[in-house]
Amino acid sequence: MTQLLRVQNFTVSADGFGAGDGQSLERPFGHANPGRLIAWAGATASWPGRTDPGGSRGLDDYFTRDYARGIGAEIMGRNKFGPQRGPWQDHTWQGWWGDEPPFHTPVFVMTHHPRPSFTLSDTTFHFVDGTPATVLEQAREAARGEDVRLGGGATTIRQFLDAGLVDTLHVAVAPVKLGSGVRLWESPDELLDRFHLDVVPSPSGVTHHLFWRK
Repeated sequence: MTQLLRVQNFTVSADGFGAGDGQSLERPFGHANPGRLIAWAGATASWPGRTDPGGSRGLDDYFTRDYARGIGAEIMGRNKFGPQRGPWQDHTWQGWWGDEPPFHTPVFVMTHHPRPSFTLSDTTFHFVDGTPATVLEQAREAARGEDVRLGGGATTIRQFLDAGLVDTLHVAVAPVKLGSGVRLWESPDELLDRFHLDVVPSPSGVTHHLFWRK
């Protein structure tokens, strides 16, 4: 059984940035307004943080609902896990997500400064220093036959793309511009030498880009 490496529901601005400048504890997306960047997902009926019975159905909801299907492990960069840089000053920081992280799988955090693994609810975070290929090998073993999700951020996704390891990508392009930040691409056309592409506009204003390896 083939285990795919999948990018799912990763959102960039119309000018290609996955996050803004100046990430901090108070601003996980830097100068970007996450409410505008990922509003398409937060408005859906299947958004994990929804506390009321409302929300939109249709295309956006399909992608939100599909987020966890067939996923056995996640890989993320250190900046998705938290705002710290360099050696860990302490181990009290355990991510942005509180006691119930939304992953429900092993998570492999790529960092040059490993620290002990820990578990919150049904999610165990492992901190690993290695190449994209070696980290993917660890994640696939932990996924027990299911696919691995590459969660971001943009720099981490580019590392795996440059290593030729990504099988499918779903990137939602939001109708906002950031001007600067952490860029995924100048244009999605950059990936067309390696991937097929379908582009599907949504009534919410985002445009879903679906890539699969040639």
